Amino acid sequence: MGGEQRHKIAKTIGIGAVKYADLSTERTKDYVFDWERMLSFDGNTSPYLQYAHARICSIFRRSQIIRPLPRETDISLGHAEEALLARRLINFSAMVDESLSTYSPHRLCTYLHSVASAFASFYENCPVLSSEDDGIRMSRLALCDLTARTLSTGLDLLGIESPEQM
Repeated sequence: MGGEQRHKIAKTIGIGAVKYADLSTERTKDYVFDWERMLSFDGNTSPYLQYAHARICSIFRRSQIIRPLPRETDISLGHAEEALLARRLINFSAMVDESLSTYSPHRLCTYLHSVASAFASFYENCPVLSSEDDGIRMSRLALCDLTARTLSTGLDLLGIESPEQM
């Protein structure tokens, strides 16, 4: 990764961090402007969500499989973390509708954080590329693809870019 690309990614992360910090706080509450918290890769922050998206893009680069996967890709939920991630993903449209109807972008932020957290648990407990069964590997890749699309779309609705590398 070249210097210019690093600068662009750093700028994307910084701008996203400030936007997200503002939008993730309920509008009737005060918040403290804290660079360290905003730029943290832990917790309910934009860098955490952007990193989850970049991690998924990295999985696909290593797999040499092109995203997006076909919609008819079978998804099996044999592991608890797969089921949890799927339950989180399926609520996306409801959370967008709720955030819009209540003028509460912080609800979308909380939802996206829950998706990224569920993905982190899934990734830690469910081998994706090293799965020996082709069906399970493709199912898990499909969950990764849906997660990346959900995070990217949600962040885009908040005006935040989702880099493919970090």
